[in-house]
Amino acid sequence: MAMLSEKLRKIYESSGADALFLACDFLRRYLTDFYSTDGYVLVTPEECIFVADLRYFEAAEKKLSGSCVKVVQGGCGNALELAKPYHTLGVPYPFTSVSALRLYEQDGHETLDCMPAFRAAMLVKEEWELSRIEKACEIAEDAFDLLLPDLKEGMRESEVAALLEYNMRRLGASGVSFDTICAFGENGSVPHYETAARKLRFGDPVLIDFGCKYEGYCSDITRTFLFGDDGRHEEFKKLHATVLMAHELVKERLCSGMTGAEADAIARGYLRSKGLSENFTHSLGHGVGLQIHEAPVLSPRSRDVLTDGMVFSDEPGVYLAGRLGIRIEDTVCLKGGKVVSFMKKTSRRALIL
Repeated sequence: MAMLSEKLRKIYESSGADALFLACDFLRRYLTDFYSTDGYVLVTPEECIFVADLRYFEAAEKKLSGSCVKVVQGGCGNALELAKPYHTLGVPYPFTSVSALRLYEQDGHETLDCMPAFRAAMLVKEEWELSRIEKACEIAEDAFDLLLPDLKEGMRESEVAALLEYNMRRLGASGVSFDTICAFGENGSVPHYETAARKLRFGDPVLIDFGCKYEGYCSDITRTFLFGDDGRHEEFKKLHATVLMAHELVKERLCSGMTGAEADAIARGYLRSKGLSENFTHSLGHGVGLQIHEAPVLSPRSRDVLTDGMVFSDEPGVYLAGRLGIRIEDTVCLKGGKVVSFMKKTSRRALIL
């Protein structure tokens, strides 16, 4: 019988449950490093069991051979049968349906939320996790650089987004971190704009928020630039320089031991000094890992304490309703007490194509 890894044992013991019962895809991957759209992981005091159906069983058995994870064939019924000896099951409440909780209770179990134990473990990334995030960031930047020469007047937002996503796939990404946001002109004033059919015109500001996954881990980047200069963009250039300064001040001043609120205040305070704090309508950043939005949170109310090994976004923005929006975003980590950006290739300045 394979023993639990140190990471698994720590999560198990801090959960307070008799066993962990996981059906959530990204938590399965975190524990097993195997991707599947279905399956169950049972963690007991002695072992970690991955219950996989025939779609994944052969691949899982091959991938996890020699690891601390035991692979057995089956579905939900088999997983619940293995869980029968354990009274209290730790399940991730935010990612568990009411119907699933009722099923576990009908099977004689009590449940408790094990997500706090996972959040604590996943906050600080291991070196192999940082390496994957770094590769996801590299792919995203390379894909963006390949995109720029292909931009042509008359292209639709959706066409540009599709081309960028194709570039990321071609360079080795397994998929996108989230639906690519591509906003031309006035559409950039909506921070989470839904990419549509607006056509690119000479002189348009262009905001592209994108990212990809590499071996499960995400990247997140936003660049805002001009598609040609028609001589009417002094306001854009001034605002872009202001947002860039807020972005860079975070990199310069944020340090380990700060709270998420203190980090947010670096950018928000600078924008306030320029009379733009009310136009910064979202938080400074969010954790990045197996999920595109995870802990820590960098927002005005966040009490999360930032420490070395955490990965998060630095993304101040200014939005003028119906006119334009500017956001500059890097995925960064804390190392040696200071911010280190994963983005090393693409310019953050006010690029003019």
